[in-house]
Amino acid sequence: MEHVKQKKYTYFIGTDISRNKLDHAVMKGKVLLFHRETGNDKESISDFISELKKLPGFTLTRAVFCMEQTGIYTNHLIYGLQRLKTNLVVEAPLQIRNSLGNIRSKNDKIDAIRIAEYAYKSREHLRLYIPRRLVIQQLADLTSIRTRLVNLRLILTIPLQEQISFVKKGIAKEGHRLCQRSSEALKDDLIEVEQTISDIMAADERLKQLMKLITSVKGVGPVTATHIIICTNEFRDINNPKKFACYAGVAPFVKESGNNRGRPRVSKVANKKMKSLLHTCAIQAIRLIPELKAYFLRKTVVEGKHKMSVYNALRYKMILRIFACVNQNRCYEQTHIRESSISQATQFDEQVFNGEIS
Repeated sequence: MEHVKQKKYTYFIGTDISRNKLDHAVMKGKVLLFHRETGNDKESISDFISELKKLPGFTLTRAVFCMEQTGIYTNHLIYGLQRLKTNLVVEAPLQIRNSLGNIRSKNDKIDAIRIAEYAYKSREHLRLYIPRRLVIQQLADLTSIRTRLVNLRLILTIPLQEQISFVKKGIAKEGHRLCQRSSEALKDDLIEVEQTISDIMAADERLKQLMKLITSVKGVGPVTATHIIICTNEFRDINNPKKFACYAGVAPFVKESGNNRGRPRVSKVANKKMKSLLHTCAIQAIRLIPELKAYFLRKTVVEGKHKMSVYNALRYKMILRIFACVNQNRCYEQTHIRESSISQATQFDEQVFNGEIS
């Protein structure tokens, strides 16, 4: 993402998106001109743009189009606006909602107006949308399919495994027999999807290099590496480990008021899937890296810190290592000697993160 250049914008168009229709609110400055409802298809979007061009003094370079990120339902509008090289902002729904204060009533028209108002009020801080490469979009779709296949296989197999201890052998065996073809089919599909993801990574030089750098960190596997590449948009949207820690729900935040100071806690606003994968990496790192195992035992056994708090610190250590490798374009080395300034900065970050420095 990039910041909108400091220049004057005249029109602010907010769009509320649903599966079958779009609600547009058009503002000139802070004045609402009109609301328009259109279909969520290429023809309707083109007709709406033509209507906008007839407004007095309207030019695409002086207009900002703002919408919420609602998955695939945004595709028709985003592609249509990208072809015209418009100033496009795709914002997280929670970001828009939190910026507008107390909200009581809600419908599609009101939501569109609120999105347009958000674009006007935040006009000096908006970030223009940078589209992901087609290969990253393809990887994101395949990763979603992989997650669904894994969940389906777990839903099918775990109850069958639990039956063995509580149900007569004949009944349990019959259940396994009836579900065997479905289980095998899901397994075959999962293998094919993973192979397709691997082939796409290998065919793209940029992705191949990123995968090599990320997986060079012990404990980080290809599934986690793929998710990190997708979430950071190849480290173009997020290239700072602190920002990524916040995004993944790893960074702790202090809440204090007057003399009351609470314990630092992580935010619930996070990418829970990414956090789960980093937790798995932390567990693997304890098994594979002696220094992290010693760190874990020292913090939990000797110092008596809560186990999950230490796991969270380990997640952050993994993030620091991954981003150091990517930003310096080198594979991880266990005995790598860092420059003193980099080493001191990283040590300070970890001390703040662990609560050793306030």
